Amino acid sequence: MEKIYYASFASPFLKKVFVASTDKGVCMVDYLTSEKAFLKRLRERFVGDIVRDEGRNRAVLSQLKRYLAGKLRHFDCALDFRGTPFEKRVWRALAKIPYGETRSYKQIAQVIGHPKACRAVGNANGHNPLPLIIPCHRVIASNGGLGGFGHGLQAKRQLLNFEKAHGL
Repeated sequence: MEKIYYASFASPFLKKVFVASTDKGVCMVDYLTSEKAFLKRLRERFVGDIVRDEGRNRAVLSQLKRYLAGKLRHFDCALDFRGTPFEKRVWRALAKIPYGETRSYKQIAQVIGHPKACRAVGNANGHNPLPLIIPCHRVIASNGGLGGFGHGLQAKRQLLNFEKAHGL
């Protein structure tokens, strides 16, 4: 049976940041939530023993802390993201959006070779299990509006403004 290891840390504007990983890599990140809600969501997505383990998550915790301090622009930790083939294509495209920049849902649809799949891109974006690492907050509407965001538009705006303030 698979083991899932999780840990958390306090963040100035994201309150508590939670991470979970398997032996393959980081499988889930969440914030602006409670530990109880995070664990419930983790159990819904993964079958296995869930164990609190800071040591197993040391690398990703360090990278997330550095990102939230404005000192890291690209994550290089191993990932274990699970989704449909379409979702994985979208998430790979999101991972290529440079720090401090944005792309529209339409642009992502074009990049993955499905130019009319803007709504499907939005759905895949909303199912992203690794926000911050796979920067779904960098995807906006074609008209320049924020579009949607599972953690709320205020959090999306804060993350975009944070990256602009810490950009090169």
